[in-house]
Amino acid sequence: MFEEQGIGGASIETLAAAAGFSRGAFYSNFKSKDELIIAMLEDHLEQTVRRNLELLARHKNLADFIDALKTMDRSKQDPLGRSPLLHMEMILFVARAEKRRPELAKRLRAGRKLIADVIETTAKNSGKDPVLDPAWWGSIVLAMEDGFDLHRLIDPETTPADSFVRAISDLRRIIDAN
Repeated sequence: MFEEQGIGGASIETLAAAAGFSRGAFYSNFKSKDELIIAMLEDHLEQTVRRNLELLARHKNLADFIDALKTMDRSKQDPLGRSPLLHMEMILFVARAEKRRPELAKRLRAGRKLIADVIETTAKNSGKDPVLDPAWWGSIVLAMEDGFDLHRLIDPETTPADSFVRAISDLRRIIDAN
């Protein structure tokens, strides 16, 4: 329902009905829509970490890992993986309320750590030291992904669906050349 109606448009009743639950059943699982959104962000992060660690187990160097990212079918992901608009809307929803920001910060840190771990592991597997600070690169890569998602939503004609993975492929080649 969030994908179709957005956060503001989807009522508790609509969400519960779409899931096949009563309003009471919704509230037995979640205190509020806010709590559901946090749970969805948590689930998205857990699935993202799992998928990337599975890729890392099969693709030991960064070039192969990035190539595997290019071929990943996003349509089979969780709702936030399938819908960049919903993902951005949920991030902004959480960020708008100061009391919810620590939950979002925790997820951002976990996303940056995942990227840093991929960089460190693939560098180690290649017998190289990371060229730059992996934690900083985690921040850069995560910001690029969010930025390309926004650009694609606003201007899909000039922002191809593969812009993010193309950009990280280009960055990897630049780093490798130096």
